[in-house]
This record gives sequence, C-alpha cells and structure tokens, in this order.
Amino acid sequence: MVLSRALIVPPAVLLAAGLVAPLVRVLAEGAGGFDFALLVDPYLGWRLAWSFIQAGVTCVLALAIGLPLSWALARFDFPLRRLVLRALMLPFVMPTLVAAIGVLAIFGPHGVSGINLQDTPWLLLYGNLFYNLPLVVRAGVDGFAAVPASQLAAARTLGASRWRVFLRVEWPLVRPWLASALCLVFVYCFAGFGLALLLGGQRYATVEVEIYTLVAYELNFADAGLLALVNLVASGTVALAYAWREKTLSVALKVEPLAPQKPQTLAEHLGLAAALATLVFVSFAPLAAVAASGLAAGWDVWRGLWSEEGRLALFNTLRFTATTALLAGVFGVAHALAARRSVFWRAAAFLPFIVSPVCVAFGLLLLYPQYTASLPLLAGAYLLLAYPFVAKSLAAALDAEPPELARAARTLGASPWRAFWRVRWPLMRPALSRGLAFAAATAVGEFAVTLFLSRPEWLTLTTLIYQLLGRPGSAAAAQALATLLMALSLIAFWLIERQAVNARTR
Repeated sequence: MVLSRALIVPPAVLLAAGLVAPLVRVLAEGAGGFDFALLVDPYLGWRLAWSFIQAGVTCVLALAIGLPLSWALARFDFPLRRLVLRALMLPFVMPTLVAAIGVLAIFGPHGVSGINLQDTPWLLLYGNLFYNLPLVVRAGVDGFAAVPASQLAAARTLGASRWRVFLRVEWPLVRPWLASALCLVFVYCFAGFGLALLLGGQRYATVEVEIYTLVAYELNFADAGLLALVNLVASGTVALAYAWREKTLSVALKVEPLAPQKPQTLAEHLGLAAALATLVFVSFAPLAAVAASGLAAGWDVWRGLWSEEGRLALFNTLRFTATTALLAGVFGVAHALAARRSVFWRAAAFLPFIVSPVCVAFGLLLLYPQYTASLPLLAGAYLLLAYPFVAKSLAAALDAEPPELARAARTLGASPWRAFWRVRWPLMRPALSRGLAFAAATAVGEFAVTLFLSRPEWLTLTTLIYQLLGRPGSAAAAQALATLLMALSLIAFWLIERQAVNARTR
C-alpha cells in the first residue's frame, strides 16, 4: 500500500500541474462571462451539433463496416493473415497531418480518384474512418476469439444456420468488445483537432477547431471556456463508459476459440476478398497515396528538404520522441502499478484522452507565462499526452495476470521485489512494448500542443508540414515531408512492436 502511494505521486503531480490546473485556468478565465445562450446560437450551435453528428455517424459507419470485416478476419484463414492483423494498428499510429494529406491526395481538389470532396462532410468522415475503423475491427477480432468453439459446435450440431449461430451465440459475446471500441471512436472523433482543422473546412469544422479559433485569434476565453466545458462533459461521460466496459473485458478468459478455416465456397472467397478490399480502401489507401505523392515529388524537392530548417525539424522530432518514450515508460509503469486497485486513479489515466489539447496548451500559457519559452514545458506536454497509452496497456495486462503465480512465488520464499521481477515483469513486458509503440507514435505526430507551445528553434516535422501547406508552391515539399514523417512512425512502431513479439516468444 505504501509503495502504491509512492508510485502514484509522479503521475498525479503531472496530471494536476499539466492538465487539471491549466484546464481550470482556462475555465476560470471566462467563468464570469459564460453565456449558455450561445449553445443555441446558429453558428456555435451548428459547430457543437456537427461535432456530435460526425462522431456519431463515424461510430455507425465503423460498426456497419467493421463488424463483417472482423468476422471475416476472425473466421477465415488466408495468406498473410497475421500480417494483416498486425498492420491494423498502423493507421491509428499515423500522425494526423499524414492522414489528412493522404485523404486529400485521394479525394482532394487534385486527388487521384478524380472526385473532389473538399468542403463536404464526407472528407472528414472518411478521415475519421481511416483512423478508427481498425480499432473496431481489432476489437471485433478479439471478441470473436473469445467465443468458445464448443458453443459454436453445439449450435451447429443442433442444426442452427450460420446466421442464427451469429445472432444467438457470437453477437451477444462480441457486442461488449465492439461497444468498448465505439466509445473510444466517439471520443477520438468528438475531441479530434488535426483532421477537423485540415479536412473540415469552414463549414464542417468541429467544436475543437472553434475553441482554437476563439482563443488564438479572438482571445475570447468566455466562449472558448464554455465550449471546452461542454466538450469535457461529453467526452468524459463516454470515457467513463469505456473505462467501465474495459474493466469487464480485462478478465482472462480460458476459452478455446474456433480456429480460422480456409474459405471453401465461392461466396466465402468473394466475401473475404470484399472484406480485404474494403479494409485496404479505408485504412491503407491514404498511406499509399502519401507515399506515392511523396516519391513523385522529385529529387529536387527531397534535396531541398535537407536545408537547415528541415534538419532542425527532423532532429527535434527524433529527440522529442526518444525523450517522451523514455519518460512515458517510467510514468506509465508507475501509474499502472499504483492504480491496479484504485478505480479513481485508473480513471485518471483517461483524462489526457478526454480533455481538449487546445485548452490544455492555452491553459499552460496562461498558468505558467514565465515558462512559455522553456523546453521542459513542451516536454511535459508531450509526456502528458503519451504516457496514458503505456498506463492503459499495462493496466489491461495486470488485470489479466493470473494471481496464483505471484502467490506461488511468495510461497516459495521470494521477496516482493524478486516476485515482481521474475514473475510479473516478464508478463508485463509485451504490454509495455505496445504502450511504448503508441507513445512514440504520439510523440512523432504530435501537432496540437506543438503548434502553440513550440518556439522557432523547436520546429518539428508536424509544424513544418503545417507551415509548408500554407506557403504557395510548397505542396510538393509538404507531401515529401509527410512521407518522411510516415516512415518515422512506421519505424518507431515496428522497432518496439518487434520487441513485444520477442518478449512473447521467450
């Protein structure tokens, strides 16, 4: 108990000083001028309504597309199946600027498809699906793997059709997994900033973009604070539902899943082909478009990136990512171990996911004006956004940990430290590697906080790409940099995920 209290101190201080206090500062700035009538104002009311609509529609589309996709991936065996399952998380770790450029390369004014969806709601919805469909598919695959093969065999023996087996046996068991993923999808879409800024345009920007506009350009903290409060309540409610649902799914299930079978009939082959084609179109086509546009930029464009500005952005991105991953591992392990028996601290790890990063950035500027030009403030903001991925991954691993292993080690005379190091730590390492992969990818592609806190000498690849997108004649350079940023994200994810695979095989 004493150790748990000591471990929670560093994450608690970080959350209090880097997230809660800045948010309170922003809300206090405009608390005296809150005008709740603004919520029914046609302009702001539309921004708020569209934020809910696009998040809700994305959830519906992700469920409608992701459910059959996850069933096909779980039930059918085919070449490279394991590679496809591992690649499902690649879109999720891509920086928002890379995703936006990829979407525009397909459906923008000069997109390869010939269809211009700019200034329409479909552009943002497609971007949302690119990011979030893999979450739903991955959750669905895990849910179908939790269906006991014995139940499926019994239902089929009794003469149930495949559709009836799905409705009566599979759907009730996979539904909680999908509900958990859809909670995350809603939060990510509702509180998203980068995609909405670049793909939403003037009419379809979300409330998060409106908060940025009110504070950065109008210094209207009253209206921004009110919108931030609404944002916090909506995202927090859904995040609590997700935390509760995740806890119910964390128990280790000792079931023998149905092994995937090769498709036999023509309908099964066509269904699997359609599922894979849909997955490629939604989740991998934008990445291919970014790579194609970057490689087509020409040698002169790539050589021009190796300027002093480009080298500085690359160096800063690499050192910020390395520092963030290292600190995220320390803070994430401490938070996960301390919060194992505390519902409050377990829920606290979700705060960085539900609080507007725009509000946090401006709250930091208001609360610590003397440190606005300091590198530790920027590093702390990076850490705040990245370490919850480690804490969340480790918390799930600890929940699924068989309790009898640690008790057996203690019975054999092992000290608490030795029992942790020799028994629990090997079980935690794969989860730690997964969390670090997401933390590193978050640091590589961080955009919102960097846009507000960064100084010219701390230029990163994301801020440089954003600047190039606003310069006439620099589109090709921005696409080339986006390709480089995508490659860095892939390398960071591959290196750490490789360690996770090695840890599981030991």
